[in-house]
Amino acid sequence: MKQYSRWARLGLLAVCTCAWLLVGVQGCGPGPGYGIRSRPRKLTAMHYKQFVPNFSENNLGASGRAEGKITRNSERFNELVCNYNPDIVFKDEENTNADRFMTKRCKDCINRLAIAVMNQWPGVHLRVTEAWDEDGHHPTDSLHYEGRAVDITTADRKTEKYGLLAQLAVEAGFDWVHYESKYHIHCSVKADHSVTVEKGGCFPGWARVTVAGGGQKALSSLAPGDRIMALSGTGHVVFSQVLLFLHQDQDSRSTFLTLQTEHGHRLTLTPHHLVFLAPHDKLHHSEYQAWFASRAKRGDYVLVHGAGGRIQPSRIVSVSIEDGVGVYAPLTEDGTLFVDGVLASSYALVEDHSLAHWVFGPFRLISSFYQMLSGEKTMTAHTETPLQSSTWVLDQLGIYGNNNSLSCIDNMTLPLQMDAEDKQRQASHVHWYARLLYSLGRTLLDSTSFHP
Repeated sequence: MKQYSRWARLGLLAVCTCAWLLVGVQGCGPGPGYGIRSRPRKLTAMHYKQFVPNFSENNLGASGRAEGKITRNSERFNELVCNYNPDIVFKDEENTNADRFMTKRCKDCINRLAIAVMNQWPGVHLRVTEAWDEDGHHPTDSLHYEGRAVDITTADRKTEKYGLLAQLAVEAGFDWVHYESKYHIHCSVKADHSVTVEKGGCFPGWARVTVAGGGQKALSSLAPGDRIMALSGTGHVVFSQVLLFLHQDQDSRSTFLTLQTEHGHRLTLTPHHLVFLAPHDKLHHSEYQAWFASRAKRGDYVLVHGAGGRIQPSRIVSVSIEDGVGVYAPLTEDGTLFVDGVLASSYALVEDHSLAHWVFGPFRLISSFYQMLSGEKTMTAHTETPLQSSTWVLDQLGIYGNNNSLSCIDNMTLPLQMDAEDKQRQASHVHWYARLLYSLGRTLLDSTSFHP
């Protein structure tokens, strides 16, 4: 019987995934459809001397500490890879190919940026003026000595493009971008073995969520099947069921950002987790969007659950960094959750909440069908508390489009049963579905491009 159950899971996975892909293809055309088409993100050029995130380069919240100079004769030289991308112009003034050497993470980011540059300015290539430095032309703690930093321009050297080039570098995944000079942009990345790079986005285990019934619960004691406060696609506060943990590791050490708001809320999360933000100068003129937490800065606004159950904007008054042990990333049916009273996404690593929520649709369908096969009760209505000005909240968020194909799923709770073996596997790992989607997403980014 257990063997049959395992085959049933695999069969449902294959059938539902294929069906979902077909639905998604049909929904890509003009007019109403079943798929969610991501709204193009308008890029804003960076200002001269601006850097993102708003920390020093060697801070743990940016590219991290220098680990020591790499020379051609050192064992660590094998950590560097040579970039032969024909779409990138390498200055190579030393005639040693030094500008082509970099870490794998740096290479991945620069290759994605090269594609973005060609899409933004057809016929224009990305130019690398400096990468790995073996001649001692930089300060002693420079990441150029480790192949973790590059200085870039466009091949046409038109300086009026450099502000947007810097923003494209942020979008390409560099961990720190600095509009350092009027004549180049400086970018750098974390070390390839960095825990933060590998683990992606999570919350600390001591962060608290509100569970059905009004109580509080630490994420470290949360379990699949619990119902926690979230924001639904209909603009209501709901108690949304936890389907699984995208990442759950009580022993993992990570660097967290803490966003302190004017109303006393403190949201702590890793830099590459998504949080809903509005810029300080566009609070009444732009939508709240899901951005990496590393982009948050003092003066920006987040959405918090305030007195009387109302959702309200709250200005960020400080952004700080702290190390912690234990990382948890619960996935709710609605793809959102309030952590310590602040609205955040369940997703990380890919800076597109709508896309991330859409691609987890097959998992929600699989869960639903499996429970029906098991003969368990599958439909339990959400407990919803209507918000004042809920239409305003939805309009501000701009994250739930015409999603008819999910409406029948998002208004259910799906009780999940796990045997002891399943619970043990989930005690400390990245969920297989999340790992698969992340791998596919990185492959897609490497072979295609985002459209600014």
